[in-house]
Amino acid sequence: MLVTWRYRTRKSFIQWFDPRAWMIFYACFLAGTLFFWDVRFLAVFFAIALFSLLTSGVTWREMRRPFLFIGGFIVIYTFLTFLTGRGGEEAYKVEHLINKLAAPFMIFGWRPTLTITVERSFFAVSQLARVFSIAIMTILIPYTLNPSLYGVTFRGLGFPDKIAYAMDLTMRFIPTFGRDFQLTMDAQRARGYELEKISGGIIEQVRKLGPLIVPVTIHAIIGSEDIIDAMDLRAFGVGPRTWLEELHYQRRDRVLIAAGIVLLAASLTLLMFGYGGFWVPEALLRLAGG
Repeated sequence: MLVTWRYRTRKSFIQWFDPRAWMIFYACFLAGTLFFWDVRFLAVFFAIALFSLLTSGVTWREMRRPFLFIGGFIVIYTFLTFLTGRGGEEAYKVEHLINKLAAPFMIFGWRPTLTITVERSFFAVSQLARVFSIAIMTILIPYTLNPSLYGVTFRGLGFPDKIAYAMDLTMRFIPTFGRDFQLTMDAQRARGYELEKISGGIIEQVRKLGPLIVPVTIHAIIGSEDIIDAMDLRAFGVGPRTWLEELHYQRRDRVLIAAGIVLLAASLTLLMFGYGGFWVPEALLRLAGG
């Protein structure tokens, strides 16, 4: 049986709109964010994402795990970019030194050194604003989009029936896979399997995870076969299918779509006129140079 994300009906800003309108706005928001490295413009997108988050009605308890996982990954990736300076080479060519920290020890004749520059610091800030804006808007989708409307939403966006239904199954597969993994792990622990005591090299650890990986994988394959058989019995793909739910645009939905299109058009216009590139305040450059 397929399960869904922890969705519940809320009196929120996002659920006030037709899901198709929100997906169109999200697509425009995503495209517009990718056009900029200027933290001043990225601050606008971050403000929109923060407003969506605070008015979504989703509690911290509900989205704590994905936020901690994705947020931790973003912070670590940004910190590594700041340490190495890689990633910003195309955004800036000259660096203005703030400080240079050298370790009091050496490793095989090499002394670890951290070079702190104005450009690296602002590139890290821009990267955080950019990626966190996208992450916030993306995380909100499964918690605010009604699972029963997955298929009809993507079909209403112009996708063929097969792609719309594939998107529906994909959105349900991840939480279903997580549930099966948790059930299998609980069942194996009840049989004396101690996951906490797994040791050895990488290959040995993977081998010892067999009691978890094999049942979950086999169950996923069997489940997909059952879905395929059920779709074949219902003659899926023979002709256009009908959907139990119907969606109708209202005035507020058209306003949201227009806002997304204006946001994207403004981003493209600024990009065409040479705005939105990497930016550093002149005052900091003079301070570092002086």
